[in-house]
Amino acid sequence: MRLVFAGTPDVAVPALDAIAESRHELVAVLTRPDAPAGRGRRLLRSPAGAWADERGIEVLTPRRPREPEFLARLEQIAPDCVPVVAYGALVPPAALEIPRYGWVNLHFSLLPAWRGAAPVQHAVLHGDEVTGASVFQLEAGLDTGPVFGTLTDSIRPTDTSGDLLERLSLAGARLLVDVLDGIEAGTLRPVPQPPDGVSIAPKLTVEDAEVRWADPSFAVDRRVRASTPAPGAWSTFRGERIKLGPVAPVVPVPEDVALAPGQIEAQRHRVLVGTGSGPVALGEVRAAGKRAMLAVDWVRGVRLEPGERLEQS
Repeated sequence: MRLVFAGTPDVAVPALDAIAESRHELVAVLTRPDAPAGRGRRLLRSPAGAWADERGIEVLTPRRPREPEFLARLEQIAPDCVPVVAYGALVPPAALEIPRYGWVNLHFSLLPAWRGAAPVQHAVLHGDEVTGASVFQLEAGLDTGPVFGTLTDSIRPTDTSGDLLERLSLAGARLLVDVLDGIEAGTLRPVPQPPDGVSIAPKLTVEDAEVRWADPSFAVDRRVRASTPAPGAWSTFRGERIKLGPVAPVVPVPEDVALAPGQIEAQRHRVLVGTGSGPVALGEVRAAGKRAMLAVDWVRGVRLEPGERLEQS
């Protein structure tokens, strides 16, 4: 099939690699416009766009996919199908109708669970034990289209959102190509999503990533892992924000440790912080304007006073 691929961030690149190695013809890549980044705020191509540039493949970067110029170009290209991975913009009906087989989206959850922008982060945050990926027919609703195929994966106790998303992007790339093969062969028909089990996964904000030390230790652990690497878990120490890497709940709770929520205790080989249940051991800490360091090195540098806490704003 002739394909136009729609995707933007790094997580879309494994699917591009898989499509390039398949029998299908990739004729263009649709991605979000170049965006300012870094201290100099110079415009940078998206990872998907940069991948296409390196291979001499046409890159389409409309501000909105409803623009007449983009719709006209898509008509000219006449793709059979548009596979999608994290494109990042709503696709209007006028664009959905152009490819013969429509647009098919690789989404990183087992639909109808976690429809929306951050399915992996919400799966980690809410303590799901199993997640997966789904390839479905894109339609006007939010991730509501019928599903062509799925895969499952277990969420490991130490998985961050970044860890899990990397695994799903690799496995999902193979699933996406299998679905494209099945669509071309006429052997796949999408199945409507069940009406039960719907959950929504909006983008995690910086406010969502603030650690709530009064929560139980397992909830603190999940919030930090869900927010890693983005938007980045954080707390406040001496009135300034610090970024936190994954933590480890201390189980069983030592009988000689009784810490209030947020209270810090420096031990020889670890740094503990109290929660609403037992303590957690800090991993990496990054103070504003400084590099990330192990918590034991950070606490040594700040010269911790007895009873000091990580605070919630």
